[in-house]
Amino acid sequence: MSYDDSVMIEAPSDSFWEVGNYKRSVKRIDDGHRLCNDLMNCLHERARIEKGYAQQLTEWAKRWKQLLEKGPQYGTLEKAWVSLMTEAEKVSELHLEVKSALMNEDFEKIKNWQKEAYHKQMMAGFKETKETDDGFRKAQKPWAKKLKEVETAKKAYHAACKEEKLAISRESNNRSESNTNPEQMKKLQDKVEKSKQDVQKTKEKYEKSLEELNKCTPQYMENMEQVFEQCQQFEKKRLDFFQEVLLEVKQHLDLSATSYRAIYQELERAIKSADPEEDLKWFRCTHGPGMPMNWPQFEEWSADLNRTLSRREKPKKTGDGVILTSVSQTGDQASQPSKYSSLSVRSTTNSIRSSCNPFEEDENEKPVDEKENTIPKNVSTYEKNPNYTTEWSDDESNNPFNCNETNGDNPFDENHSAGSEVRVRALYDYEGQEHDELSFKAGDELTKVEDEDEQGWCKGRLESGQVGLYPANYVEVIQ
Repeated sequence: MSYDDSVMIEAPSDSFWEVGNYKRSVKRIDDGHRLCNDLMNCLHERARIEKGYAQQLTEWAKRWKQLLEKGPQYGTLEKAWVSLMTEAEKVSELHLEVKSALMNEDFEKIKNWQKEAYHKQMMAGFKETKETDDGFRKAQKPWAKKLKEVETAKKAYHAACKEEKLAISRESNNRSESNTNPEQMKKLQDKVEKSKQDVQKTKEKYEKSLEELNKCTPQYMENMEQVFEQCQQFEKKRLDFFQEVLLEVKQHLDLSATSYRAIYQELERAIKSADPEEDLKWFRCTHGPGMPMNWPQFEEWSADLNRTLSRREKPKKTGDGVILTSVSQTGDQASQPSKYSSLSVRSTTNSIRSSCNPFEEDENEKPVDEKENTIPKNVSTYEKNPNYTTEWSDDESNNPFNCNETNGDNPFDENHSAGSEVRVRALYDYEGQEHDELSFKAGDELTKVEDEDEQGWCKGRLESGQVGLYPANYVEVIQ
């Protein structure tokens, strides 16, 4: 964007009244049209910035909502944390509204005004520019004509003066010589006399033309003022319009008056509503000492029981649920079922009594160390609501995470089936925490061979052929 200020006719001074110096006023009309384009480009760039910022806020809020849903944070403080994402979404909506207002209202308003104010000609330029230039030219033409006569008369007068001076000098030089020719002297004297007459005539003509120019000057000034005032009125409309548009843009950009205030008042209320004591109490009752417990009790032997169930033996799922045969509840614990129980319990009509110690292990059972739970390095791999079983066992014959087993099917997954293979790409770096987990870098491609389970893990295969588990939210499907 550049504006050429050198478009003018050469003149003795920089004054507006000099011939041709009105061109700057004419050029201002063309500059006004260009300034309309510049203001529209300015608003368009700002609208793109607002849109980009809104999109970044939305993506940030979506990502962190997912992380918090799978993370270990709980209770009222989780809600307070999520309120930051809610604030980002609302602010994103506000900036999208700003973008929409800038483009649909302010941009279009400038575009329409420009179209109405400036009318293009068939050949080139604008109608307003040509009319203004013609007006100045018409107002200046008579005075410029007189000025040209003055300049011509002035040149003639100055040339006559110069010639008179030369004639006088020649006569003086010739008179000082001793052998002067009388005829030659007579000619020089006649020339001096004639040059003096020419000086007088050109001076009178010069003075007369200057007098006529002075008489024409007031009318010239009045006509030029009239055309210039029209030009000023046109420019004033543009300046007033620009001021009006800029004020409207300010109103669209200013979110502090009402919108922001309401959002952050709500955010403050959400954060202050968090109750750490309530969260601690909830965790104690849900995952701590406040949970109900089926304490072991004496059980009589029953002939209906074909074999004794070891306490370390894993329960099996059936179509109607799992039958727990060696557990009974007493007191208030019977009316407090576990909130996070993952087994459906169906009572039996016959109570099963056993004289065996429920803590004894089967002699034929070969204990194997269970895989230890480790804390993932990234919050996205945390389990939000892990299912803690009420029984335990050292038997890992059916452990789906045991890579030493040839059969990797999970016996507890009723709907388990091998899914179709899908190519995926890693979004983040991940370092496997266990021997059955994959490690990869952001951008690596691998093949998903099993769909996501309840805890957010998928089974995949690297390019090297290694098969293992990985967090589902660390990859994206390759389109």
